[in-house]
Amino acid sequence: MTSLPTISSPQPLLPIFTGDKYDWWSIKVKTLLKSQGLWDLVENGFEEIKEPNEAEEERLKETRKKDAKTLFIIQQTVHETLFSRMVAANTSKEAWSILKKEFLGDSKVMTVKLQSLGRDFETLMMKNDESIADFLSRTMAVVSQMCS
Repeated sequence: MTSLPTISSPQPLLPIFTGDKYDWWSIKVKTLLKSQGLWDLVENGFEEIKEPNEAEEERLKETRKKDAKTLFIIQQTVHETLFSRMVAANTSKEAWSILKKEFLGDSKVMTVKLQSLGRDFETLMMKNDESIADFLSRTMAVVSQMCS
């Protein structure tokens, strides 16, 4: 009896955040976590129950396990030089918040960045020796940054 060769699908490469382009990294990791059904833990966290009954204890145990998996994925996608900044985080929500605050800033910083990108968009002009494709590429880059 001959056996069929096994086909293994390669593991997807994880995006590694090195401190540059936080917005692109965060979109990729968010999509990865959504594909695994884990994003809700990052976005909403979970509540510890002080004295859970048996059913709640089992759900809480599973939630903690999923959160640990999510935290591990986030940790694996951060370069070792940045890992120390989030080492104190006990949950995936804490880790994500630390990175977001440090590299994206609070709402005031985001507002200023968005206003600056808006000005960039309004003043975009095609250069004399530039192709339409290159101009469109520059325009889409600004729009993508504004969206992210």
